[in-house]
Amino acid sequence: MRLSCEYKTDKFPIAYQMMIVSLIKEALNKTDKEYFLKLYTYENGKANKKTKNFCFSVFLKDFKKEGEVFTINDKVIINISSPDYEFMIKLYNGLLKIKTFEYKEEFSINKVRINLQKEKEINSSTILFNTLSPICIKNKNNEMLEIDHEDYEKELNYIANKTLESFRGYGLKENLKFKAVNMKKRVVKEQIRNFKEKTGKPFYYVNSYVGVFQLQGDVNDIKDIYSLGLGFKRSQGFGMIEVVG
Repeated sequence: MRLSCEYKTDKFPIAYQMMIVSLIKEALNKTDKEYFLKLYTYENGKANKKTKNFCFSVFLKDFKKEGEVFTINDKVIINISSPDYEFMIKLYNGLLKIKTFEYKEEFSINKVRINLQKEKEINSSTILFNTLSPICIKNKNNEMLEIDHEDYEKELNYIANKTLESFRGYGLKENLKFKAVNMKKRVVKEQIRNFKEKTGKPFYYVNSYVGVFQLQGDVNDIKDIYSLGLGFKRSQGFGMIEVVG
């Protein structure tokens, strides 16, 4: 299930990931506060960092970069994907209720329309994908891997297995084979409060990759990965993919 959310604004932060996370949280809170708290907090009030069953991407139309801000001349489209229908229905209803969303007293976006999008069919064990948001792969030492690293595919399988296990109760039916077709590195800036408080640095830099790649594996695994996203940090604006063609 996919949503395409169109907004009007005159400016948008370059490090926009946490802004979209905040929008999603507010939408869920408006629809079902108990569900929102269950998803994002533990009983003791601490943040629930358990894997979330969604991913998102952002598309800016007609923009210009000015410092740490994008000047928007047209629109912003936020794409959200998840195979979890309960989550998506609650999110959809909540987004409809938010006419204007303000972030950090500096940014404001106005809703134009929220549309359900049709997912493309997957009926082959080998699929060509394009990234809608960057893919981040890291190892157990929290080191982000280059795409030609010998452990890249192994760690990609690790996180794909954990992602599927969290959503459906079991992991990969068979290992994935990943092949980069036309991919390039992208360093993404994130504004994370805890990171800033601990280090004093304004941005956390994430090494990731965008472009076209081939994924081979079990058909049902690939279908769920298509909806859930691929890699780490999916619920923070990474790993959303689309079928090529």
